[in-house]
Amino acid sequence: MNFKGKQKKNQVTMVNLFEQKELVAKAESIKSNLKASTWHELETKGKFDKNEKLSFISDDMLILGCDIGSETHFVRAIDSRGRELSKSAFSFSNSLEGFQSAMEWAVKLAATHNKNQIVMGLEPTGHYWFDIATWMISNGISVVQVNPYAVKQTKEIEDNSQLKDDRKDPKLIANLVKDGNFGMPYLPEGLYADLRRLSMFRDQLCEDRIRNLNRLHREMKIYFPEYKDAFGKVDGAFCLELLKAAPFPGNLISIGADGIRQIWHDAKLRGRGYSKADEILKYARESAGMKDGADTSRLAVKWFAERITELDSRIAEIELQLSQKCMEIPHVKNILEISGVGERVLTGIVAEMGDVSRFDDVKEIQKLSGLGLVACSSGKHKGETKISHRGRKRLRYWLFQAAKSAVVHSDEFKQLHTYYTTRQTNPLKKMQSLIVIACKLLRVIYTILTKGVVYDPKKMLEDIKRPVEKETQVA
Repeated sequence: MNFKGKQKKNQVTMVNLFEQKELVAKAESIKSNLKASTWHELETKGKFDKNEKLSFISDDMLILGCDIGSETHFVRAIDSRGRELSKSAFSFSNSLEGFQSAMEWAVKLAATHNKNQIVMGLEPTGHYWFDIATWMISNGISVVQVNPYAVKQTKEIEDNSQLKDDRKDPKLIANLVKDGNFGMPYLPEGLYADLRRLSMFRDQLCEDRIRNLNRLHREMKIYFPEYKDAFGKVDGAFCLELLKAAPFPGNLISIGADGIRQIWHDAKLRGRGYSKADEILKYARESAGMKDGADTSRLAVKWFAERITELDSRIAEIELQLSQKCMEIPHVKNILEISGVGERVLTGIVAEMGDVSRFDDVKEIQKLSGLGLVACSSGKHKGETKISHRGRKRLRYWLFQAAKSAVVHSDEFKQLHTYYTTRQTNPLKKMQSLIVIACKLLRVIYTILTKGVVYDPKKMLEDIKRPVEKETQVA
């Protein structure tokens, strides 16, 4: 190679090195100026509607679409016009090292294409997105959510293909973010995080208890089919202590009535249960249950009974912690003035609802719970109006439980239920009425928490709009 050729090659190398240094410096500048926007800034200062979302996605913003997986995530990048800036999907692990590599990749792309801010859109897939969302926000990258159903419905817009995979989905997600079809993720913080975790733990333990109780019923049905008549409440303290020691007819007959009472006495139980010992023994003598395999099944029954007793103790501990933490929320005690809404139901509602300051209107919470009304109508066809069932099913469950309890224990809600089911114009079915009352309870709870008012039954009834019924004229 001649001297001029070497000189030209050196000049090109120097230019490339200079460009690389300039790119690295620009990337460091972008990284230091990144600022993440969360629901605190966007949803607590007014309604964050579609126009606001479109304004949030600016021309100097790099838009990332991330497909969440249990171990590996895939991400692609576009600009505000929908042009792809990444050559292919970038994969990274669900770890600190993986998060850092994804950020370095995104910042380098932002520097290359003169972008100053970064927003990442993702599908809320199970619990796998919690860590990456928290880490990205803490490092200055805004995180938004898209509806998985919207991703599924738009999969053919990209390439007119039904294909949906981990490498295609990130671009679909990024395009949804570009068009303003996203929401701000909410991860409970502080007190609300403790409430949510305790509430979920309580639900899990209750499910375990039901599962063990059902298994216990199966064993008893085989070897002592008359057990319900003999024991009464199967998961009561007297019955559980007896099931641990002598669950089947042969065991009960061998220890006799005095032995049954001794088991209860050793467990330090008090009450009227002692008088049922002779009746239990009578059912045991007349039982038609199987005998083969009873000794082995007895071990299973003992284990299930011990497990139920242990779970009852743990659930009681969690209920106490939930109640104590729930009472720390301002004005929440005023909600207990509603007859039928006890601490257990209240803690479930508050834990699932989270911080009410992020809602501008109670209809947002109604939609979150899946109690929002939807109908499919077109032209002359008027579809049936029903609730969407999309949202937090546990919030919907607790609101429905509150409605059922209020109708039984509260005179004003009982009156309201009667009115809805018997009015002349558009009377509701009982289930429909309970749904309406659940929505009314939600409005009452929201008003109490946001305004700090005291519950007033008369005012609640006055707020119900009742059309003037036309009197039937007698000819």
